[in-house]
Amino acid sequence: MARKQSDYLAALLSDEAAAPPPPVQEPVEETTLPTPAPVTPRVERERARGTTLLGRESALARLASGEVRQVTQLLLDPARVRIWPGNARLYAHLSEENCRELIDSIVAEGGQKVPAVVRRVEGDPDHDYEVIAGTRRHWSISWLRRHSYPDVHFVAQVAVLDDEAAFRLADLENRARKDVSDLERARNYAQALKDHYGSHLTRMAERLKLSKGWLSKMIKVAGIPDAVISAFASPSDVQLKPAYSLAQALDEPKAAMAIRAAAAGLASEQAMLRQNGGTPLAATDVLKRLLDAPRATTATPKAEPYVWSGPLGRPVLSVQSVSRQGITLRLHAGSGADTEALIDALRDTLAHLEQQGLGLQR
Repeated sequence: MARKQSDYLAALLSDEAAAPPPPVQEPVEETTLPTPAPVTPRVERERARGTTLLGRESALARLASGEVRQVTQLLLDPARVRIWPGNARLYAHLSEENCRELIDSIVAEGGQKVPAVVRRVEGDPDHDYEVIAGTRRHWSISWLRRHSYPDVHFVAQVAVLDDEAAFRLADLENRARKDVSDLERARNYAQALKDHYGSHLTRMAERLKLSKGWLSKMIKVAGIPDAVISAFASPSDVQLKPAYSLAQALDEPKAAMAIRAAAAGLASEQAMLRQNGGTPLAATDVLKRLLDAPRATTATPKAEPYVWSGPLGRPVLSVQSVSRQGITLRLHAGSGADTEALIDALRDTLAHLEQQGLGLQR
């Protein structure tokens, strides 16, 4: 049986003998949903996931135990709960489609079974709390209240956390989430590095119990500009390992100009494909074209061969190659040129090569 949240939260507070007793839980209304539909395999998976979430949230609470002062659990109106901006997950990217299984699970189980973690806010007339961990649960409950379930509540445990502890707690939960992209996490880390760790990477790595080298790569990827990210069909296509090579390439100014130009073209292609219902360009193809862009622009274009034409407009003499070993010329048959014309052609050709710095006197 999964350990109840009340048990592990009580354990967190057991060492604070001198602390005042937890506040009395605020009154809440009973939440009643229609009789649940028969349990499906998908619901069974959600229940199993709920057990995993309980175990993970237990670890989250232990992680923040140094900052937790008081904890209580409430049923809240999600409209009175805002999203903490320090979380990696982008609320705007959530949709009915990517929250469908969670929505179905909440309906089937008669309510939200896995509490979110929130903290109180001050000075905001529109909100009483903000979500630290549980953004998808907040979105799903909000959606249900707009779609035939107005009485369902957002279940949350309330904790007192400073910003750094809130970041660590949210980060630990997001590590187990496949739908939080590498780019979202990377940019979240980059912002947290400034906000909570004074730009000290070693300190941040120690607090998060992460490899400093891995964290450094994440911060590097976070610096890829939006103009380049727009080349991909979705920001979620930007994966750490390949994106790190792209971030490194952007360090060179000339290469960065070429990559930005290529990204603008790719972004237009992606937009056209979306508009016409086509398949978006694959992330691997986009990355290859971006990384190849600097090489394409810096490659020396192949010079057109010099051709001397006669009065009839036919080629008389052309330069085949120029090297340190000598110059290879071709005299064209059927040009109609006589000996004098050929001598003029040779003289003019040698003069042209000298002007180009390719003459025999190099």
